Amino acid sequence: MENIKLQDDEFRLISRLLYNRCGINLTEQKRALVVERLQKTLRAGQFPSFKAYYKHVISDTSGEALLHMVDRLSTNHTFFFRETEHYDFLRLRVFPQLLERLQKQNSRKIRIWSAGCSSGEEAYTAAMVISDFFDDDLSGWDVGILATDISVTALEKARSGLYRNNQLECIPPAYRLRYFKPSGKGTWSIAPEIQDMILFRRLNLMNESYPFKGLFHVIFCRNVMIYFDNATQQKLINRLHYYTEPNGYLFVGHSESLSQYRSMYKYIQPAIFQKI
Repeated sequence: MENIKLQDDEFRLISRLLYNRCGINLTEQKRALVVERLQKTLRAGQFPSFKAYYKHVISDTSGEALLHMVDRLSTNHTFFFRETEHYDFLRLRVFPQLLERLQKQNSRKIRIWSAGCSSGEEAYTAAMVISDFFDDDLSGWDVGILATDISVTALEKARSGLYRNNQLECIPPAYRLRYFKPSGKGTWSIAPEIQDMILFRRLNLMNESYPFKGLFHVIFCRNVMIYFDNATQQKLINRLHYYTEPNGYLFVGHSESLSQYRSMYKYIQPAIFQKI
């Protein structure tokens, strides 16, 4: 079946909608991606054109159609222990420093936020590293990891805690043995004690405010800003900075830079910054 063509004005309408609602900057280079990922939706809904589909999305008062569009156009590529040096830094630098500081504050609460968590691998990796750091004994500690994403489909996958054989390839063998159990048909389930550390929630990072009660010692926001223009990135960085504990850490993607935010963050090592 021949693809439905995407006209220039239709691409502008869809791009503007995604930018205004989600901050996603669909450049001309993403045009083919829009065509490819929305074809199935157009056919299923029997829409004769992208404009007809666009009108359906903006007229849907439930917001479900927009959520579906975002799901289709979001890129949710991730894997366990992506950027292993980030997790080494957590284990060797962040957690020892944090424990020393928390002991002085007479606190036993640790908070981490995985912003743009996709299908959960980033948040689960952080939880495994924490559990390993404490020798799998977190009794007496209040450890909470918030994992958010705009994609409902990605969050459903993350909450399931189920992953295929090939998705476990980057996990150290000792971690696989301790934190995963076979679930049949070539899938593995992550340990309940690891799942229990994490709260998965849908969040649009472009919201003016976030429903958070406290601040975070560590924030992962990796390979998210690459989809935003400079103005949107600045708004996001301001919000991330606001929700980071004093001296807390922000981890970004290696293709993302905070060089223009030197008054807010101190460079530590590639893609790792500390709140000033």
